Amino acid sequence: MGILAWILFGLIVGAIAKFLMPGTQGGGWIVTIILGIVGALVGGFIAGALGIGDDGNPWDLGTIGISVLGAVLVLFIYGALTRQR
Repeated sequence: MGILAWILFGLIVGAIAKFLMPGTQGGGWIVTIILGIVGALVGGFIAGALGIGDDGNPWDLGTIGISVLGAVLVLFIYGALTRQR
């Protein structure tokens, strides 16, 4: 599938993570979706390393779950860092 599939997957997961996160994180939708892409990539690679889902296929239920959790975690960390300023 390649990196383009992971980017598209990250956009979708970033939107889901934005929907799940309570409150405002700052930065708007663009920053949130970019952070969602990062979280999805991190979560997807962690899922592959743990043997959850298919290594190269992001469209697996286990990979989706781990990626959403990774994206929510990245959004939470970003929100905590930007509130300190």
